[in-house]
Amino acid sequence: MGGRENLPVFGHIVEFLKSFGHDVPSEHVAHPRVLNEESILTPQQVYERDVAWIRISGAMIAEVSTPSLGVGYEIATALHLGLPVLCLHRADRSISKMISGNRSITVAAYADLAELDRHILSFLGSMG
Repeated sequence: MGGRENLPVFGHIVEFLKSFGHDVPSEHVAHPRVLNEESILTPQQVYERDVAWIRISGAMIAEVSTPSLGVGYEIATALHLGLPVLCLHRADRSISKMISGNRSITVAAYADLAELDRHILSFLGSMG
């Protein structure tokens, strides 16, 4: 849950996806109190919950402007399960070459929310 300064972007992504009828199992990351809510869970509970969410998902969309070991692990898990993955990042940020260099991941930079929305729609459209 790195990048709490990106909370408004997380919220936008969640609401944008939900507006098209998509379920967002991890929508709690967009809540301002997420760190307090997560603090009552054990590491094993978080791991098991998050992996279960990935298993039931049809794709993964991750905002990766701020490096996060947890998000990286989730992306690797999604790829291992054969899920399509979109990694979005702010255009003014460099991201890990482990993400940008992986041809199995769709990577897209955005300068504003309208551009972010276009990337999401293009990714979802490419899934058929």
